[in-house]
Amino acid sequence: MKLESPKISVKKSPEDVFNFLTDIKNFETLMPENISKFEVLSEDKFLFALNGMPEIVLKKKEVIPPNKIVLGAAGGKIDFSLIANIVQIDAETSEVKLDFNGDFNPMMAMMIKSPITKFIETLVTSIPKSI
Repeated sequence: MKLESPKISVKKSPEDVFNFLTDIKNFETLMPENISKFEVLSEDKFLFALNGMPEIVLKKKEVIPPNKIVLGAAGGKIDFSLIANIVQIDAETSEVKLDFNGDFNPMMAMMIKSPITKFIETLVTSIPKSI
């Protein structure tokens, strides 16, 4: 299953956006209002939970400055990744898009497609306000 957030424009350089997103504690400011738990486990791993959903642990898997950050599931029953793509528009403007890739059975994919789509849209649209 592949999902994409809308592309958003941020009035920051790609380096600024990249530095913000590589500091995982900043993800707390991007989370939706229905977050019930957020905990930094290490400098490259955090745990979060949304109301009515199981806890999810994300870990930095790949970092390519200043254009790409890959977070992946750390343990758990499902394997997925969340990829931040950062593109320079000009010296002080970047475009950011989040991609979600996961390997789910068709029934699970149908159940989680809408909540995951909404979740990644919330994350990406929170970036300009939070950075």
